[in-house]
Amino acid sequence: MTQPILTVNHLTTKLLIEQSQVAIVEDLSFVLHEKKTLALVGESGCGKSMTALSLMRILPHPPALPSTGEVIYKGRNLLTLPEKEMRKIRGGKIAMIFQDPSSSLNPVYTVGNQLVEVAELHLNLYGEEATQRAIMALREVGIPFPEERLNNYPHELSGGMRQRVMIAMALMCEPDILIADEITTALDVTIQAQILDLIRELQKRRGMAVLLITHDMRIVAEMADEVIVMYAAQGIERGKTSDIYDHMAHPYTQGLFASRPSLHQAKAMLPSIKGSVPSATHFPSGCRFHPRCPYVMEKCRHGAVPLFTIGDSKKNVANPENEIRHSTNCWLHDGSEESLMQSEQVHE
Repeated sequence: MTQPILTVNHLTTKLLIEQSQVAIVEDLSFVLHEKKTLALVGESGCGKSMTALSLMRILPHPPALPSTGEVIYKGRNLLTLPEKEMRKIRGGKIAMIFQDPSSSLNPVYTVGNQLVEVAELHLNLYGEEATQRAIMALREVGIPFPEERLNNYPHELSGGMRQRVMIAMALMCEPDILIADEITTALDVTIQAQILDLIRELQKRRGMAVLLITHDMRIVAEMADEVIVMYAAQGIERGKTSDIYDHMAHPYTQGLFASRPSLHQAKAMLPSIKGSVPSATHFPSGCRFHPRCPYVMEKCRHGAVPLFTIGDSKKNVANPENEIRHSTNCWLHDGSEESLMQSEQVHE
């Protein structure tokens, strides 16, 4: 496999809350490859969006403390770059599309004003050149009559059109990496499909790496090459999308997939994971999922949970390979008799 565009090693981000340091992203590692999509999935509050904001270094200080670990892009650790240099990369080589375009676009400036500003800041284009680049960006994302849309204010556009404007703005500088944070949440199903098709088409054409943040398992199946399942600030299962779908190793992952609606369940009560994601200020000891887990064992309640490679009872230490291996932080896969008995229940 080719060298990754972005390598994240042991990323940790903490907030200072009432004089205590609280982890909102903890010891997360992954790589992004050209033309590939990695999905971060999990319930609201698990740390997905905080991961993206940490990579972009746009969390407010305070309450956020400087992130630790490494985020390596073209040989440089983005976490240690001066803000002036980071500003050139942010929005230029690494772009982000946010969940709600209504709150991301400035309501008092026209679409044209906002696109031209991006061209000026990152492409050093001005005047007519900047305007033509803005028109080209709108045309590329399928907005009809782009010359006229330049004069529109965000509130004059539909939700789907506003999201296309956000995509145009993010892609104007032809970034190497696109971070898409719940970009279809507020859109109807038809528009969702159009937006996802657009991202796929642009990724294929430009060779971008995409970090997809979502809680929608349908979108994961459709878009992602690799998956990291997050829970309570940690990555608890990771692997190729096909491996995750074929063998959901962590009980939390199984719960996420089981809660998907289907035509057969349309009139039935959907299964759900009992309880809720714990507050970052009150993470339980041991496995953070154990208070909600139907297969909890005593060893789950105390101490750190090792990372196990699926299909191998040995603990998987740091993975030097570029390709993600299917692994999970779950005692069910330690090879012990107790765990094997519980695993039988999991797969019944």
